[in-house]
Amino acid sequence: MGMLDKIKELRERTGVGMMDCKKALEESNGDVDKAIEYLRKMGIAKAQKRAGRIASEGLINAYIHGGGKLGVLVEVNCETDFVAKTDEFKKFVREISMQIAATNPICIDKEDLPKDIIEKEREIYHQQALRSGKPEKVINNIVEGRLKKFYQQACLLEQPYIRDSKLKIRDLLNEIITKTGENIVIRRFVRFELGEKTSHEVNLQKNTA
Repeated sequence: MGMLDKIKELRERTGVGMMDCKKALEESNGDVDKAIEYLRKMGIAKAQKRAGRIASEGLINAYIHGGGKLGVLVEVNCETDFVAKTDEFKKFVREISMQIAATNPICIDKEDLPKDIIEKEREIYHQQALRSGKPEKVINNIVEGRLKKFYQQACLLEQPYIRDSKLKIRDLLNEIITKTGENIVIRRFVRFELGEKTSHEVNLQKNTA
């Protein structure tokens, strides 16, 4: 496969511009899979550079599943109305909505997790490790490993993508930032499931019991 064919394949698989694809292949000795990994790392770097830029445009998307038994509202922001209207951005927002519907995350990022939830999980894993009879010196490693798995379930950006478990949602976000050249932020979401009590309803029941 010639260089032009590899560039074409890389563009089709990543949506990244021709010059970036060419550079990625040159840095990866013509290996397409390694070039994809290179582009992901480049996307992370670009995302970090753009993180401080104001993202006040975007979309609010409603996704209804199961004949009206499950619904998600999600807001994703970008920098310009032009990007908000592109098919690429709309597809990303819809994919995020479907991810939330399927996986029911608690929050968007690890920093958003309430400290009491983290400490509760940490204590549960610590007690489990103690009961297993593992040596004290490895218990902390066991706890941190289980916490990492908890983050992958609870935090949207840490979750494996439902269409490709090799990717995290954070990877998808970095890729769309690279493609659009804008700071993009998953701002907030809410998920409703028919018959499911919200945290507000649960607290209200406790207070009136």
